[in-house]
Amino acid sequence: MRRIVAGLFISLDGVTEAPENWQLAYGNDEMFQAIGSTMAESDTMLLGRRTYQEFAAYWPDQGSEVELADYMNNTPKLVASTTLDTVEWRNASLLKGNVVEELTGLKQQPGKDISITGSATLVRSLLREGVLDELRLLLHPIVVGHGGRLFPEGEPKTPLELVDSKTFSTGVVYLTYRPQPSKTA
Repeated sequence: MRRIVAGLFISLDGVTEAPENWQLAYGNDEMFQAIGSTMAESDTMLLGRRTYQEFAAYWPDQGSEVELADYMNNTPKLVASTTLDTVEWRNASLLKGNVVEELTGLKQQPGKDISITGSATLVRSLLREGVLDELRLLLHPIVVGHGGRLFPEGEPKTPLELVDSKTFSTGVVYLTYRPQPSKTA
């Protein structure tokens, strides 16, 4: 069975928005290896509308000489959106209808993991609906102070189990959680 695995850069104060403005100084071989492992374990990307639009504005114009360009452009992409009518980026498909039902069906098909990059709103939604299988956070030792957070105030209690953690030499902590639906929140 396929899994849906989300990977996010996150600050100490929970910010996931615009990581390109605060996380780049922490990039090193350890982080690239962690990201590369997630990419190798997946054969499909799942994106929310905003992340799709940001990626689609940049990646299609990048050639093979740009790191990650081949992966980003050649990997099949599923876009969860209630506002888009079409998606133009190569290998992208729009999820239509009930996203939870569609993803539950896709998880039953053969293949590797379905990975989510960014897309915090989608990650929260899938976690609430019990469809997200794993949450991988690259926790950065920085307080950003503003921006969209992974879990803003008002989110329901959601028990998670820590299944792995690694501390990188830059102070970034790589945390892997799995939802615990059987526990009472």
